[in-house]
Amino acid sequence: MTVTVGHDSQKTRKTLTAGGQTVSYYSIPAAEAAGLGEFSRLPASLKVVLENMLRFEDGKTVSVDDIKAFSDWGKMGGKNPIEIAYRPARVLMQDFTGVPAVVDLAAMRDGILGLGGDAQKINPLNPVDLVIDHSVMIDEFGNPRAFQMNVDLEYERNMERYVFLKWGQKAFNNFRVVPPGTGICHQVNLEYLAQTVWTDTDQNGDLVAYPDTLVGTDSHTTMVNGLAVLGWGVGGIEAEAAMLGQPVSMLIPEVVGFKLTGRMVEGTTATDLVLKVVAMLRKHGVVNKFVEFYGEGLDHLPLADRATIANMAPEYGATCGFFPIDNETLRYLRNTGREESRIALVEAYAKENGFWRGPDYSPIYTSTLELDMGTIVPAISGPKRPQDYLPLTDAARKFYEVVAGYRGVDMSKDAAEMVEEGGGVVAAPVDCRKTVPVEGKDYTITDGSVVIAAITSCTNTSNPYVMIGAGLVARKARALGLNRKPWVKTSLAPGSQVVGAYLEAAGLQEDLDAIGFNLVGYGCTTCIGNSGPLGDPAISKAINENDLVATAVLSGNRNFEGRISPDVRANFLASPPLVVAYAIAGSLNINLTKDPIGQTPDGKDVFLKDIWPTSKEVADLVEATVTREAFQSKYADVFKGDEKWQAVEVTDSETYDWPPSSTYIQNPPYFQGMGKDAGVIKDIEGARVLAILGDMITTDHISPAGSFKATTPAGKYLTERQVPVRDFNSYGSRRGNHEVMMRGTFANIRIKNEMLDGVEGGYTKGPDGEQTSIFDASMAYQDQGTPLVIFGGVEYGAGSSRDWAAKGTALLGVKAVIAESFERIHRSNLVGMGVIPFEFLPGENRKSLGLKGDEVVSIAGLAGDLKPLSLVPCTITYADGTVKTIQIKCRIDTAIEIEYVENGGVLHYVLRNLAKA
Repeated sequence: MTVTVGHDSQKTRKTLTAGGQTVSYYSIPAAEAAGLGEFSRLPASLKVVLENMLRFEDGKTVSVDDIKAFSDWGKMGGKNPIEIAYRPARVLMQDFTGVPAVVDLAAMRDGILGLGGDAQKINPLNPVDLVIDHSVMIDEFGNPRAFQMNVDLEYERNMERYVFLKWGQKAFNNFRVVPPGTGICHQVNLEYLAQTVWTDTDQNGDLVAYPDTLVGTDSHTTMVNGLAVLGWGVGGIEAEAAMLGQPVSMLIPEVVGFKLTGRMVEGTTATDLVLKVVAMLRKHGVVNKFVEFYGEGLDHLPLADRATIANMAPEYGATCGFFPIDNETLRYLRNTGREESRIALVEAYAKENGFWRGPDYSPIYTSTLELDMGTIVPAISGPKRPQDYLPLTDAARKFYEVVAGYRGVDMSKDAAEMVEEGGGVVAAPVDCRKTVPVEGKDYTITDGSVVIAAITSCTNTSNPYVMIGAGLVARKARALGLNRKPWVKTSLAPGSQVVGAYLEAAGLQEDLDAIGFNLVGYGCTTCIGNSGPLGDPAISKAINENDLVATAVLSGNRNFEGRISPDVRANFLASPPLVVAYAIAGSLNINLTKDPIGQTPDGKDVFLKDIWPTSKEVADLVEATVTREAFQSKYADVFKGDEKWQAVEVTDSETYDWPPSSTYIQNPPYFQGMGKDAGVIKDIEGARVLAILGDMITTDHISPAGSFKATTPAGKYLTERQVPVRDFNSYGSRRGNHEVMMRGTFANIRIKNEMLDGVEGGYTKGPDGEQTSIFDASMAYQDQGTPLVIFGGVEYGAGSSRDWAAKGTALLGVKAVIAESFERIHRSNLVGMGVIPFEFLPGENRKSLGLKGDEVVSIAGLAGDLKPLSLVPCTITYADGTVKTIQIKCRIDTAIEIEYVENGGVLHYVLRNLAKA
């Protein structure tokens, strides 16, 4: 890549020498000296964006006024939400979101040829790295051959996708693929790709240093903010636009300062800390905001722990959770094998340009909150939201309430308070939990039985402190003769091969194997729904025939309904050591802080404290086994892959030869028949309601990633094409085929459409008023030429940066989504697909309006001169003929987004501009 910069003023462009090289850079202190504003007390995270403005100031897309606005931000108390054009240095993808992005790029090459343009104009202008990490499923577990068997099945299922990705690597410039089995994209980014300070040559051939920044097609791209690399998740649509040179349109964000003091106490982990942080920030309210961590507590917080906190920014709702550059940043860069010259540059650049966190670091923040890390206690979160924080002491009681609610039993009073009238006798609570035998087994399972215990996901599995801790729990349990319960499906999916190396070096993998935590793969597994079938079909049968509330415990970041496994209703997030402990206990009904989790072979009770390692034990092993040499060795040939990847053969062609029989990769319809000129935004007239949805509808509800049955519309589509059920794979793996994904939109097994009473799953009422699938209803309405709308509650579109949640919505004929509030990424994705998001004004919502789904909806004020964030009239005609008009806010937030919608979406906008150029 060549850095193209428009701002060539010698007033802000300076040079520095570090690590044996001299580089140019754009100086924030120099901009201050030039009279552009006061910037010294801006948070480091915001200075990264300011530097971007200095570097790309050209008087057009970025103006001097944009730069001065950052000074005004400080003067206005950390608020100045003007629109800016921000250009990240690079793009990161994983294969679930990356495949449809590459499909779109391939389709755009066809599209630009149709407009008379040059196919070579469709090439990433910024570096793009795609890490294949989402495709491994846990079919095999608990045996030494699990890893190889899962790898073999992964290639067997996904060869069509891998051929396509390897073609893309060959066909597109600036596009690299990290092969399967390497690790999770965020770990690879943190441990290898990220540089904290990036360097490249500009149009004059000069070497320029600037902050490492990126956007990623996975919401947990934020993890790298722990390394002071500003990055966040966007939909694939927005990422594709960034690849093609389109700036990210954003408002200067508010920055919430989170002060950490004290230090972690014995027996607690980074997971316990981050679960508390998530709960606090969700309560504080940080949607669309940066969070920056500061305070003396950072002096005692290892970078791996910082990355864990940064990883879960989507769970606390922020754009990112940023940690400034300090001595710990340098230590991590050195320990993970970065070049010494790079480390020297990072330190010199950070100190010269005002990014360094020293003892006097005291920025202006929009608002602040504070946490003493010495108050953190062991905790989990669940049963269905990451912010549902539970101290471990309360976990069993809380789960009892969950089951009681599910069974319809009033357990609002504790047992000790349930006193019979007149007698003064304490009554025993009604035990609403079911216990059922498992066919052919000598054990029973109950509500609360842990049937999945998974050390998985990007959040924890590259943090050596919790991974070594999990291994030590397994070692101590093994020494006492303990093992997992026979109904628990256990798995270990490390974030990178380095983790596997240090677990082996410490001798801990053998102990984990003994408890059933054999290596199952390097990649995202249970956390994204790739948990595979339970250990025995009889367990699944017992759960479903008796409607048990079975549980999963995982070291991940997501526990939304229907995400982890179709057999599991309650999902809990926990640290890797606690995952091992729960596998041994086998139940959420046990209070791990005081009840025995098992017995030795001679019948002696064993408690959690008996197998929990000390902080010193963990730290000593981390020091001995997590080495610079291990990182350098494992990343030496990161793009080479194993023999299976090297054997994947592809053609050498400028455009893709879409195989008509493929059920994985199909040419999408977005650009077919597209004209050279943009259209106009039209009013929405006579729309019908496709679904009325509640609060916290996640992108998992809208576009699930996991498995699906033959009876679903997607299953029927594949069955009609002679694909056997065993080869269905997952929704996530088939995101390159719009026909499957349309049928999977709003098809989560736990989604509840309020148009129907007590029905779960992707159903609605069709034009005839009868219950049918959402897909079939959509097709019927589209045949009639009838537009559709969706109604939702608060935090609509929470969770993953899943572009298919917006793409599917658009392809189903939905023209507008009207909700109480939107999560940042999904709102942007809807606009990027030409679907307009609207928000109710305070005091109004789907319930206050009495919506039932049989209404006709019209939205005026869109045609003509629509302004960002306009209030427009929405007319609702009820089934009895009553008419009500309300004002709603159009959440097209910026002027450029108006143009996106006029063009039918951001990719149409980019494609037309490239064709004209």
